[in-house]
Amino acid sequence: MLRVPDARFIVAFDRASEADSVRMGGKCASLARMIAAGVNVPDGFAITTDAYAEHLESGRLRGRIETLMRSIDIGNVDDEEDKSSEIRRLIMSAAMPAGVEAEIRRAYRAMAEDDDLPVAVRSSATAEDMPDASFAGQQDTYLWIVGEDNVVERVKACWASLFNARAISYRAKNGLGWLDAQMGVGVQKMIDAAAAGVAMTLDPITGNRTRIVIDAAFGLGEPVVSGEITPDNFVVEKVMLEILKRKIANKDRELVADRAARRTVHKVVEASRRALPSLSDAQVIAVARVAKALEKSMGCPQDVEWAIDRDRPDGENVVILQSRPETVWSRKTVAREKTYAVGIEGVLGALLSPLRVKP
Repeated sequence: MLRVPDARFIVAFDRASEADSVRMGGKCASLARMIAAGVNVPDGFAITTDAYAEHLESGRLRGRIETLMRSIDIGNVDDEEDKSSEIRRLIMSAAMPAGVEAEIRRAYRAMAEDDDLPVAVRSSATAEDMPDASFAGQQDTYLWIVGEDNVVERVKACWASLFNARAISYRAKNGLGWLDAQMGVGVQKMIDAAAAGVAMTLDPITGNRTRIVIDAAFGLGEPVVSGEITPDNFVVEKVMLEILKRKIANKDRELVADRAARRTVHKVVEASRRALPSLSDAQVIAVARVAKALEKSMGCPQDVEWAIDRDRPDGENVVILQSRPETVWSRKTVAREKTYAVGIEGVLGALLSPLRVKP
């Protein structure tokens, strides 16, 4: 358990209440709920939306941002990029309020016990994962950040990413206000991942809710999430947790930690490993079991980011980095035969699944 001190702008994930959710942003609120449910989630804390608002006010940025946003020629890619760059420059160049910075530094030191702990700094916007719009991938995440100075700088970068060009365009197309969204930021201990990826608790191609589809690759999962590499693909039957299909890709590179350089690097995978599966069958089932339990806990199909932590023993090494509602098929009417399968899955799931979510 973290010993992060109580503070106005900081909420430790393991001490967050439901009342804190609105101030944490969608991603951080989801992490806190999973920890409360017993899910293996890396330790960390949220920097609340109050800190972001304080930064805008102390730097007198709000009015200047509003003026720039109103002047954007939406649909003009060059103009969107130019105005986005100017807004992000304003946010990055403004001094962080002293009280906010002091609390972030104290929280990092409490978690790190020194200044050498690698963390992930993740954006957590309040508008993320809305029922009718998903902001997945719109804002920034920074991996293997070491030292409180670097953490403070990446927090500002996460705030600024609320105004990157694609986020501006997305909000305009969905009729969302320029400054309605607020930005929380999550700071989590980094996982040294042997493998990582995404699990969907329905088939993303057909919408079949009796399947769990897992994409996986060696190393950290960001190249899988972003579509930079072709991952291994596993299809698991949801009721009995049996592997139905395997498609093993030729994986020629992986994203791994360079501890000496304090950063992540893309590493060439040696030829003897490239065609090997990134997960054992037991690991595939472990990931599927956690994803299934998350769907049950959250009450709807989930899009789950996970990793295999090489520092934890087998049976405890599936860690969850994010779980958000699936936003495409979940809004569509499911055919009668699929509804029947889901009903049976729900009955058997209640009988076969543990009460607490464990890998």
